[in-house]
Amino acid sequence: MPDDPIQTVDVSAIDKAVVTSTGSTGFGITDTGFVAKPYARLLAEKLATARALFGEDLDLTGGSMIRKLLEVTALEDARTWAALSSWYDNSFVVSAKGTALDRLGEELGLPRPYEQAGGHVVLTLAATLPPDVPAVTVPRGARLLTGGGHHAALDETAVLSLASPERTVAVSAFYPGPEHNLDPSVLDEPTQRLVRWHPDDASLADLFALEERLGVPVVRIAHDEALTGGELRWPDVRYRELLLRAPRSIWRVEAIEFAVSLLPGVRQVVVRDAWGGLDLSEAAFGEFRFVERVFSAERDIISPYFVSVLIAPTSAAIWEGPDGLRAAAEAEIEDLRPISIFPRVERAQEVGVGISAIVTVEGLPLPTGSSTVVNASSPARALKVRLLDHVRSYVGGLRFGEPVRWAEVLHALMSQPGVADVTDLKLLRYPPGLEVVDLTAPASTAEPQTYSCGENIQLLTTQVPVLVDDDTRIIVG
Repeated sequence: MPDDPIQTVDVSAIDKAVVTSTGSTGFGITDTGFVAKPYARLLAEKLATARALFGEDLDLTGGSMIRKLLEVTALEDARTWAALSSWYDNSFVVSAKGTALDRLGEELGLPRPYEQAGGHVVLTLAATLPPDVPAVTVPRGARLLTGGGHHAALDETAVLSLASPERTVAVSAFYPGPEHNLDPSVLDEPTQRLVRWHPDDASLADLFALEERLGVPVVRIAHDEALTGGELRWPDVRYRELLLRAPRSIWRVEAIEFAVSLLPGVRQVVVRDAWGGLDLSEAAFGEFRFVERVFSAERDIISPYFVSVLIAPTSAAIWEGPDGLRAAAEAEIEDLRPISIFPRVERAQEVGVGISAIVTVEGLPLPTGSSTVVNASSPARALKVRLLDHVRSYVGGLRFGEPVRWAEVLHALMSQPGVADVTDLKLLRYPPGLEVVDLTAPASTAEPQTYSCGENIQLLTTQVPVLVDDDTRIIVG
């Protein structure tokens, strides 16, 4: 970099510009936003002006007093331009940052949301398992409760057996905010300590059935570590996306969809209004004669008018019950729906997705021995967890009806550090699609449908994919 900042600027051109114009062309508010004058340009303009006033023989070398004064004033002008640029950018949601973005959000009635607190609990096998139950699986998203009614959920699946009777599992508060920074060390610890499972959690049906069969608790919850992070707010990028998609009117389908999407436990939502737009799935589509009649059939004004609110819940959401997601969505919509318009809240059909593959690694400290020994080692198991997390991030971002693409899953696996190659990758579907179900064979839900290499999993418009937490079909070598 040259010592003199004006060496990169055409001083002769600036000489002419400052004499014949303001020299502001291309700076300030332009078609592409606010463009601030850089320090080098400001200094060059001041030097050119000084030459125009005092003559070409003016000493403006690096050691001259006039040059130093001009540099100081140019630096202060550059700071002013930077402040103006920041002020301009902070006036719009697309470019505002920090406190300025908070103020714009508050004007829209959407203050920056809180994050969910996170921590760990210890799950311990508290009963002797019968011979026909080799292990107890507590799935990701299983809901826990405190004595004070706080909710939390597991962030990973825990498998407990006689060989591995204890697991430290990550958990996160179901509801955001600092009031859910659960600290079991406070004096009124029954209201802060996670002590039991949510009785309405359908994902724990097998665990509840086993406890009823044995007559004793099977899994003991030890909560000794405080949950932290609930006092933090959403980062700028996430908050900006929220504000940009926020509707500016409550009497719209988008307003209902937006409000429901902010409820804890909602993965994604779509509002379907058959009367409000073209429904390509209708049998009459394409059969109307435009010259003779209107495109859509006339509405029966006597019958109630319904819209469908299709919700895909997260793994931690409980659908039914007084504190379930259905009731929360209906309560949220009640104040937004127009008079005489009735929402029909429906749950999306969740399709389980799994993978089977042979993963070749480099640079990881895997033990030597048979494939069974290698895959049972801690480094291999940790790698499988990271691989599933990569795939889960992709699958969790898919919209209703969007296919699970084999190439995207391959990319997610290959992007994990340490993975050199992935071969024989196949997608799995739980349960199998109706097109491959053998009605003559005994009913079975254990075995998934296996797709061929390169084949995508196609979904209906009311279906969303959910990654199944099963790494037994991933072979590390």
